[in-house]
Amino acid sequence: MSDLKKTPIRWVEIDENSVEQRIDNYLIHVCKDVPKSMIYKIVRKGEVRVNKKRVKPEYKLQMGDIVRIPPMYVEDKINPLPSAKLQQVEQLTHCVLYEDDYFLVLNKPSGMAVHGGSGVPFGIIEALRSLRGDKQYLELVHRLDKDTSGCLLVAKKRSGLRALQTQLRNKSIQKDYLTLVRGRWSKHDKNITAPLLKVNLASGEQIVRVDTAGKPSQTRYKIEQFYNEATLVKASPITGRTHQIRVHCQSVGHLIAGDPKYGDAQFNTEMAQKGLHRLFLHAFELRFKHPHTEAPMFIQAPLPHELTQVLEQLKKR
Repeated sequence: MSDLKKTPIRWVEIDENSVEQRIDNYLIHVCKDVPKSMIYKIVRKGEVRVNKKRVKPEYKLQMGDIVRIPPMYVEDKINPLPSAKLQQVEQLTHCVLYEDDYFLVLNKPSGMAVHGGSGVPFGIIEALRSLRGDKQYLELVHRLDKDTSGCLLVAKKRSGLRALQTQLRNKSIQKDYLTLVRGRWSKHDKNITAPLLKVNLASGEQIVRVDTAGKPSQTRYKIEQFYNEATLVKASPITGRTHQIRVHCQSVGHLIAGDPKYGDAQFNTEMAQKGLHRLFLHAFELRFKHPHTEAPMFIQAPLPHELTQVLEQLKKR
């Protein structure tokens, strides 16, 4: 049984990053080790005070509010941020493609998860907080698979996060990926709308498959280059389902090179002989409106050298 520790009473002044956020959602964010059920309980019982008054869970915080967070018993976990001197963390200092006061765009390396959990000690967001200091507001706007590289949006203000996530919900952020797939892509497969369903296997592994019971999903594809044994295509997801591009490629028989979960072992071996030792899926372009000025933003992450080297060894058709 885990040891419990008692947290101290905290008084927090609300800044612009938390304005208009519901008090219960705010507490879930700042009290990461506390179960949601406990958060709802202490709000209902009036133990959480805003400006010395009881509030309902739906109360929206205002600039300058003083929030009293009562003491609570939580599991005594030690989850320190990774050392800023770790090579994996240090390399992120050279991966920033764009940055201003509201957000940054990172050229995410392949092989690094976007956040820790499920046996992963830390991810991109924890590494960034370690580099920048854990007091700075940094939140993921969206996610990329661990083995996918390329453009990753990270908000630096709560207002920026809200604005960018609204654009995501409205499908007004365009995300374009480059991927190398097995075989000759049909010119007729420009728009795949197969519904996707998450499935838990007996082994405990979670996969995604095409299923009529799944969620509506759409990806647009454009042929970039034919090769003798493969096709380089641009994939533009309209919806944002887990493993969407990978499973949609699989559904039309064009498995992505280097994909250990949905790919083809023989094709992966052939590509490994040409120097491919990762998933060939790269988020190379983002188009969206600036969350504050609404100016059009267009950011690109060049194809990594390890992927361009593979393309150079393939014969064009």
